[in-house]
Amino acid sequence: MIPKYVKPFLWSYNTNKLDLKKNKKRIIANILNLGSKKATNWLFEKYSKREIKNAIADALPSEWNKKSLNYWSILFGIKPAKTKRIK
Repeated sequence: MIPKYVKPFLWSYNTNKLDLKKNKKRIIANILNLGSKKATNWLFEKYSKREIKNAIADALPSEWNKKSLNYWSILFGIKPAKTKRIK
């Protein structure tokens, strides 16, 4: 179940149909890109550090805000596999 205070950061998705396991990369990306402190706290409780790091490492640049991806990559000490958008 996704809390009410997290739903605004997943505004383009039907949060009642999102699966926390199947859609974890999408959920992680949206919350780390757009989320509030409260929403990111929920994210860190819901997903392991490894799951979050994997979502950042496998990030598609088109799905991330460049500054957010850079920030979280530095914070977790990882480098995303794909750093440029495909033209």
